[in-house]
Amino acid sequence: MFMDRYDFMREALSLAEIAYQNKEIPVGCVVTKNGKIISRGYNRTIEKNNVICHAEIEAIQDACKTLASTNLSDCELYVTLEPCPMCAGAIINAKISKVVFGAFDLNYGACGSATNLFSLSKIHRPECYGGIMEDACSKILSDFFREIRDKNQTES
Repeated sequence: MFMDRYDFMREALSLAEIAYQNKEIPVGCVVTKNGKIISRGYNRTIEKNNVICHAEIEAIQDACKTLASTNLSDCELYVTLEPCPMCAGAIINAKISKVVFGAFDLNYGACGSATNLFSLSKIHRPECYGGIMEDACSKILSDFFREIRDKNQTES
């Protein structure tokens, strides 16, 4: 069965929903190779009490394990939120060929919004496309943060 970038982003969104249900910032990610999903990840920083457990890191670690390699040059990464500098660094080091993200992150986005680590010279530079299913990817994040604000207002 052929899957396209929207199918991959829908899967990433379903993972973001799991993060949301677990009271984590709702970001989901999949890594693909040859048009098939080989790994999945979602934010688990609170669950694991570890600040590096972002969706991209989780998916990259799983992809490396699946392929028994740290070179993911034949892989693509689909994530619901523009990668932060830490995750962009992991993408660069894993040599992922293409990054597709949904929502732009004007505060921390490292693929062109706040900074662009993929434009540095003398490093691996993945193709990067943003704004895929942006409305749905932004909505889950805004719903999550609105819920937190509402809860904080009722508690004060």
